[in-house]
Amino acid sequence: MAYAAGDKILDDQYNAFVSNSSAPFGYNHFAGTGSGEYGLGQTHIGTQIVGDKILASHWNTLFTGLDNIANHTNASITATTVESGDTIAIKSALVTDLATLASAVAAGSTSATAIGNNAVGQSTNSGTWNTTSTIERSLTWASADAMRHYFNAGGFIRITCATSGSVDGNKDTEFSNICSAIGNLDLKAHSTTRSGTGQTQTSFDSGNGFHDLGTGYSSKIKITSSGTYSSNFVEISAKLDAAVGSAVTLTIKMVSSDPAADTTYTSGNLSGVPVDPNKAPAMQLTLVEHHPTNAQGLSANIQTSSNAEVSNSQS
Repeated sequence: MAYAAGDKILDDQYNAFVSNSSAPFGYNHFAGTGSGEYGLGQTHIGTQIVGDKILASHWNTLFTGLDNIANHTNASITATTVESGDTIAIKSALVTDLATLASAVAAGSTSATAIGNNAVGQSTNSGTWNTTSTIERSLTWASADAMRHYFNAGGFIRITCATSGSVDGNKDTEFSNICSAIGNLDLKAHSTTRSGTGQTQTSFDSGNGFHDLGTGYSSKIKITSSGTYSSNFVEISAKLDAAVGSAVTLTIKMVSSDPAADTTYTSGNLSGVPVDPNKAPAMQLTLVEHHPTNAQGLSANIQTSSNAEVSNSQS
């Protein structure tokens, strides 16, 4: 039904504003546990027994919750408080406010600025390699809900690659250039962004994020060298250990490939030429969590609980 300023609020109407799990979504669905792309892990507001009076304190509890979520998502709403003794009336913008906040959360709180960061793992190859380097690292949350809430609240995982050690030949330089071209690869709720430019972008899955992942690896980006060794590339993929809503672990895989022939090195050439100019450099995968904090409305920071190296090999 439509509501207008001045209408009396009924107990069942108030309860819908608090806990509706279908559109128009109630506060608890987009701010509490929720499901899928809804939910931030905040404390649920209690519903009232049918027949109870809806007091100013009930109304203000709801508005305080709305203001907190608006502060975190940086969404614009018009919620205001009421005083004891006021007539409890439907505020004309309440339904609009609920829809605005639900939409902001469903989008992944893309305007949230209360985001901290913390390094959550780095792996480096043990040495140079000739054909393929594969590094996998995992991140685990305390629960499937915590994982969803992390991304719903604007959290993301930053993925970077680098070469380790000194640059001693063209292949080292080209893999370093590929990593620079990838830049910061940020896996967000519904998208993936790349800060770098250059080289050859073979593929980039920018339109998908955490909520689109499955249990098999999905390629997020593949950058191929535009230099001498034009078949060399770095590809970064991601997967979950279960469907969103059941998953607690995210795994990132970085595959670096050097199919180019190693024919330029001549044994005995010691006139300042590196000993292994055609071996690819040790690769390094770094993960940083950019986590939602409690600085602007959330009750607590939402962070990962552990991380691990899954594999690290080169051939």
